[in-house]
Amino acid sequence: MDRRDLIRALISAPPVALAAGCTRRAPAEDALRFALANAPRNLDPRLATDAVSERVNRLLYARLVVFDASSRPVAGIAHFEQLGPTRWRFRLREGIAPFSDGTPLQAADVAATYASVLDPATASHHRAVLAVIERMVVRDAQTLDFHLREPEPLFTYHLGIGIQPARLIEAGHGFQRSPVGSGPLVLSGWPEPGRLQLRRRRDGLAIELVTVKDPNVRVMKLLRGEVQMLQNDLPPELVGYLRRQPEIRVTRTAGVNFSYLGFNLADSATGLPEVRRAVAHAIDRAAILRWLFQGNGRPAEALFPPEHWAGADDIAPYGFDPERARRLLARAGYGPDRPLRLSYKTSSDPFRVRLATVIQAQLAAVGIEVRVQSYDWGTFFGDVKAGRFQLYSLTWVGIRSPDIFRYAFHSGAMPPDGANRGRYVSAAADRIIDAAAATADPLRQAVLYRSLQHLLHRDLPYLPLWFEDQVLATRRGVSGYRLAADGDYDGLTHVTGPPPA
Repeated sequence: MDRRDLIRALISAPPVALAAGCTRRAPAEDALRFALANAPRNLDPRLATDAVSERVNRLLYARLVVFDASSRPVAGIAHFEQLGPTRWRFRLREGIAPFSDGTPLQAADVAATYASVLDPATASHHRAVLAVIERMVVRDAQTLDFHLREPEPLFTYHLGIGIQPARLIEAGHGFQRSPVGSGPLVLSGWPEPGRLQLRRRRDGLAIELVTVKDPNVRVMKLLRGEVQMLQNDLPPELVGYLRRQPEIRVTRTAGVNFSYLGFNLADSATGLPEVRRAVAHAIDRAAILRWLFQGNGRPAEALFPPEHWAGADDIAPYGFDPERARRLLARAGYGPDRPLRLSYKTSSDPFRVRLATVIQAQLAAVGIEVRVQSYDWGTFFGDVKAGRFQLYSLTWVGIRSPDIFRYAFHSGAMPPDGANRGRYVSAAADRIIDAAAATADPLRQAVLYRSLQHLLHRDLPYLPLWFEDQVLATRRGVSGYRLAADGDYDGLTHVTGPPPA
């Protein structure tokens, strides 16, 4: 069966015919310019894996479901209901915006999008979590049924993929560079990798995303009026500097992106519970948040923040206690005559290196000698995925679904089958994860996931660090941008502001 046959077999109605095309426009002189630290790489929501691309794709494509303030899935472009243990029905809302080529978005487009994700030839990273889909039935232009192979209570959490035109999917259209979606913004030009030109549908406002990697240069461009907005990826001292500039307004909101210190439990040293707990008691998170982050963050005790529907707000933190850390190290067989030596891997981002050196100094104070190793992102992340580390620090971005616990902590999720990169093996954790996946009762799920977070906090495959705040800096006259807790760029659908100076 070839690729087209597979897609047709998954859909019980033929895709609607749509016209291809993506018009590129000349750059607008009066564009509102938004500075980014990194450029988007892929504007196909089936394939994008970097955070910037996923955030831009949210603006270009409409989605079946979105998430409320407690991270529960709610209707996006479609109302949904569960008709049985393995059957879900979606009805498209009235008045959905057409695709950017002018053709209407219909149920067949939804089916074609998800069938394409399920096609191995697409090589979508979403395929694994959507493999539970057995088939889709297009009942009419507005209605679609998903039939699952088995009950999946968290099914709707995975339906946030941007919808694409069926005809263009069938034709092998290059969405990566020429997106055709029905989101609030459309692509009007991509003259070079560091400049992405967008147009807002409702009023034609031109918005240009400008990549400026160096944070000092980014701030300088904001002060000169060459860009009007920038969000995150700034050292705290630059945020403090911008707060003192009369022409700049800085706003912030509590974030939900989870930063952590990861341990390799297969290692002879970091595999010891006493060593991991010693590290936990040796790190003064409050001091780091106060002095290094200048208050732009809050401590984390679990992967989900307390406001998440499955959040656990009753976990007792590992308090800063150097003496206790030394006792734990001695219990593990380490001390002045046999010091513990660890490597700590991080990215080459200057602020992340500085953060690693602060943690290095705090661990040295209890007798742990740490060698900080910083690498370019590709090398660093490759080492993490391959398990070539003792300690590393990373951030989970935009996590909503409790499926993350299976993906990151189940013993069946060792790479390449998941992201259990620290090789954590716990029969108790597996049982809780499996039990939560088997129940459709939200209250029961919440109880199970909270108990799991308590277990993870005791076992410490990760040491939770903090949730960093989201920070926005704008020039005077820019208004209406709503900061998202996960750092999304959805505020661009509402922002207004002056043209560049």
